[in-house]
Amino acid sequence: MQLSIVVPFYNEAGNVSRVQAELLPVAKSLSAAGPVELVLVDDGSTDGSLAVFREAIHSAGALQVRFERHSTNRGLGAALRTGLAAAQGEVIVTTDCDGTYAFAEIPNLLARLGPEVDIVTASPYHPQGGVANVPRYRLVLSRGASLLYRLLVDRSLYTYTALFRAYRRRVIESVTFEATGFIAGTELLVKAMLQGFRVAEYPAVLRSRTSGVSKAKLVRTILAHVRFLGRVLLHRMRIRTLVVSAPGQRRTGWV
Repeated sequence: MQLSIVVPFYNEAGNVSRVQAELLPVAKSLSAAGPVELVLVDDGSTDGSLAVFREAIHSAGALQVRFERHSTNRGLGAALRTGLAAAQGEVIVTTDCDGTYAFAEIPNLLARLGPEVDIVTASPYHPQGGVANVPRYRLVLSRGASLLYRLLVDRSLYTYTALFRAYRRRVIESVTFEATGFIAGTELLVKAMLQGFRVAEYPAVLRSRTSGVSKAKLVRTILAHVRFLGRVLLHRMRIRTLVVSAPGQRRTGWV
């Protein structure tokens, strides 16, 4: 498999038509260059999203379509882990189901994945990026978090919170993340950078969703970022806990 496109979703029946009309044509055009699979992960939806997706994407032409399902809602991070584990591509794209980043930008995202790049992340906070009609509270959280990660990790990177990314398989096979919520993508990116993987940004426009409501829990997400920022700071200060890996053996790891 050359390319996998992973799309986690939870109660997104209203966005199925967008995926069908905007994502499928892009994926099919990319399949002209090599095998492409679409991995759709239902994170315990209760609005019939899975059935609607199956009906809408029953005929995908040259695409291989894989459905994964959680019996209960486990969070974006868990859905992302399930999708990444199922993906078979040498390159893996992750994208929001609601089209807040235009699916038509996937080829441009992939074009940035040169020989010296391991991850390409969408970047609305890049000087050449932008936002459109996004609620102010979301921008305050996302911009503020990205600023703090810039200070602790790498000032040259402007955006740390986007899900819209392209990864080489070696990143996914080497980097683990534990978050179940909306900071999972941030955790994956930061840990990859601290392990030495190379990241490029793709200036993109972040738009407000036009159907459904955001599933992000504001206070919970803020607290998760605060905790993870503390872990990053301790890591930077070389303060780590000792983790027992086997009787008589010790190794250092993330606190």
